[in-house]
Amino acid sequence: MKKDLQKYRILILGASGYLGNAIYKELAPYFKTFGTYRKPKKAFVDNNQFLQYNVEEDDVYEVLEVCKPDIIISALRGDFNAQTIAHQHIAEYATAFGCKIIFLSSANAFDAYSKFPSYELDKTLSHSKYGHFKIKIENLLLRLPKKQVAVLRLPMVFGNNCPRIVEMKQRISENESVEIFPNLIMNVTLDKKVTQQIHYIINRKKYGIFHLGSTDLVHHDEFVKNILEFISSKKVKLKHVYTTNEDRYLAVLPKFNTLPKHLQITSEMVLQELQK
Repeated sequence: MKKDLQKYRILILGASGYLGNAIYKELAPYFKTFGTYRKPKKAFVDNNQFLQYNVEEDDVYEVLEVCKPDIIISALRGDFNAQTIAHQHIAEYATAFGCKIIFLSSANAFDAYSKFPSYELDKTLSHSKYGHFKIKIENLLLRLPKKQVAVLRLPMVFGNNCPRIVEMKQRISENESVEIFPNLIMNVTLDKKVTQQIHYIINRKKYGIFHLGSTDLVHHDEFVKNILEFISSKKVKLKHVYTTNEDRYLAVLPKFNTLPKHLQITSEMVLQELQK
């Protein structure tokens, strides 16, 4: 007999991080949801659904055995080697117990390609350590039975208190320059939209590779300038960073695994939300 969806046990690895915590808040009212935190903080320590876990020091198997999850959502950050070992153990656990893994990957899995945006079935290739690491974990997980894995490739994620905007505000307050990349063409998304999309993927038992970026593309410099207009009333110093003389793409567009219209997003919708 198949398990009732509401009885699903979900474990979010990295639930104390910015996006991991947003996912926890979205899912906790609907499922038996557990999360891990790295450093003790009263809100996490007092929450009986949270367990302390340091990817560099602890064995993820211990957390898995306590939570016995049906779904593992990996929003981990930290040392790449330690994360690789952790994900190997997660894959072994999923093989043994049949649970599902939802892995938060990145547009950087394609950062070696600069001429075009990337779609779900495109070959991954990266020149960066971060992108190379994400590809390594993707390949590890995609060897599991296909219905047990969802790889979610994310572009830049924004939200009202997201780290990127907090950093911009800090730089402005310290009279430092905000970096913009005039030649970078990208897509973007919102924290709250990503959490809704994950909720849908769980409810509908979706699997495979998903590109959860806006359906349109923007230039990094123009998009950041739009944000700066409503987060600061004073003239902001800008540092133009040119990594190439030509436009380069770092965008993950959906083509095959598209979500329903109400779960799709545009860059304009991101800006509107940030202005609230």
